[in-house]
Amino acid sequence: MVKQGLIDSTYKFQPRQIVCLEHETTCLYAEVIEFVELRQVCWLRPLMLTVTPVNNELVLTASPESVLLYNLRQGPDLLLPVRLLRLALDTEVIPLLVGLEDPLYESVNNVESHHQLSYFISKVWRTYPKEFESQRELNS
Repeated sequence: MVKQGLIDSTYKFQPRQIVCLEHETTCLYAEVIEFVELRQVCWLRPLMLTVTPVNNELVLTASPESVLLYNLRQGPDLLLPVRLLRLALDTEVIPLLVGLEDPLYESVNNVESHHQLSYFISKVWRTYPKEFESQRELNS
């Protein structure tokens, strides 16, 4: 499993890049809409959430067949601290995007997908409260 850690906040994400927020066995993939340098947050458009079974070795090597794949493309945008994000690799994202379009892929319903996203963001928020707190201080 890939360890989640805080990244160097000096990286400036660009619009249309795909980023990943990892926590435990779950990855949120999202498209960068805008990088807000002053506040060190990214405005993101979620694409998908993947949940890898605990017995899989690496999240980065997960294929659409070996993960639960939640389609988030019709959901709300997010603002997240850049220190929690990393650039997603093409080799990890493309097979997952293809998996979302595969007619044989059994899609999880939209309501369940958004419940999973909400649960995931809550877990991340509880794990890294200072990252979200610093954003609140900047807004004051």
